[in-house]
Amino acid sequence: MRSAKELVSTAVLNQGIKYIQQNPAKNASKLVNWGSKLVTRENHKEYAKSFQEFINNKESNWYQLTMKALTEYDNDLVKNFIINFFVYGTIIGVPIQDENRERYGCNIPWAVLMDPTAACNLKCKGCWASEYEQKDSLSNETMDRIIREGKELGIYMYLFSGGEPLVRKKDLLRLARKHDDCIFLAFTNGTLVDEQFARDLRKTGNFALAISVEGSEEETDMRRGEGTYKKVMNAMDLLKKEGVPFGFSTCYHRYNTESVGSDEYVDHMIDKGCLFGWYFTYMPIGKDADVNLLVTPEQREYMYHRVREMRDTKPIFTIDFWNDGEFSEGCIAGGKKYLHINANGDVEPCAFIHYSNVNINDVSLLEALQSPIFMQYYHGQPFNDNHLRPCPLLDNPEKLRQMVHESGAYSTQPIDREDVDELTARTVEVSQKWAITADYLWKQHLKEMEQQQIAQ
Repeated sequence: MRSAKELVSTAVLNQGIKYIQQNPAKNASKLVNWGSKLVTRENHKEYAKSFQEFINNKESNWYQLTMKALTEYDNDLVKNFIINFFVYGTIIGVPIQDENRERYGCNIPWAVLMDPTAACNLKCKGCWASEYEQKDSLSNETMDRIIREGKELGIYMYLFSGGEPLVRKKDLLRLARKHDDCIFLAFTNGTLVDEQFARDLRKTGNFALAISVEGSEEETDMRRGEGTYKKVMNAMDLLKKEGVPFGFSTCYHRYNTESVGSDEYVDHMIDKGCLFGWYFTYMPIGKDADVNLLVTPEQREYMYHRVREMRDTKPIFTIDFWNDGEFSEGCIAGGKKYLHINANGDVEPCAFIHYSNVNINDVSLLEALQSPIFMQYYHGQPFNDNHLRPCPLLDNPEKLRQMVHESGAYSTQPIDREDVDELTARTVEVSQKWAITADYLWKQHLKEMEQQQIAQ
């Protein structure tokens, strides 16, 4: 049964959204104003205040993005995402997460990432998922239990990866319909999106996609196989036609960074209909890992500046997980903001950290968060005072090595059972090189923050 607070919040936003839909350009700022009155946390109030300033400026890229969402996408879908994200995921969920973090003395995440299946219809270069047993999968009952237990902890955001999660798209749609107070998002190669699935997503109302693209047609097909790019572009067209929110997911590496960070690439993604973009840097995971794909410090700095520039100028919301550490106060894994459950059920701190002490088929979600490797994260975060060096593998390999040894966590990779000493040895040199650049950027950041405080 919904609480009085949930019902009031939902009713207020429903009223506001209905009002906005009459005249989006004129009434959008009023919805933000109403929504800001519902939040209780000080940082959320600051976010609402900042967004209010942007939405009142018709020249702002954020205003353009908001108008795009309100006018080019299905109204009921937009309403569902706003309510689920702000009411359940933020206003209701975050305080419950905070209470449980204090109560249980462990991390409680904002989101859970899980792999419904290890099966995939592609075999992409540098992807460790192809090493997993294709038969591995999480049962519908297990995924449903994870979500039910998660909501009790205040978690209303659920992400799917793989393998290719849309191999089980019918099962995932059923989960999303059952848990209609949550938001679901699948990281997908996009090749299994057809007209029927696009229509089903519109009807479901709380399920979005992040579609993998590697840059140009040549760059994408080089890593993912010939013809993949055209299938991805077609998937975006189908989703845009149905008014379903989606974005792009791009892994940048040594040979495509300048391409995927370019105006040409991002503008093309915006034209295709993307509302958001998730950037990931290449990680040398698995027996076939190619360290030559790791970005140089110069390329990582390039992305650091480019993503921030995009957020100031482009009508799309972009995130770079390894370069946005100052906003998240370091690494977000280990349950701080999210965790990963692979298709075999192993509960891992991160999609890129394949070590665990427990399997979700044997323990509850809370028990997994209290397992030794997760408690190492809880007590060790942030792993560096410089939040532009957040990652315990890519930026602080000695920290990951220490945590795995002290927790007694086992390797969850099915073929090579990767020894943590061998894994971290691959990133020592690149972490040392990045430290020089990151320390310079961090000093600049602290200086800018100090100047802003003085100005206020």
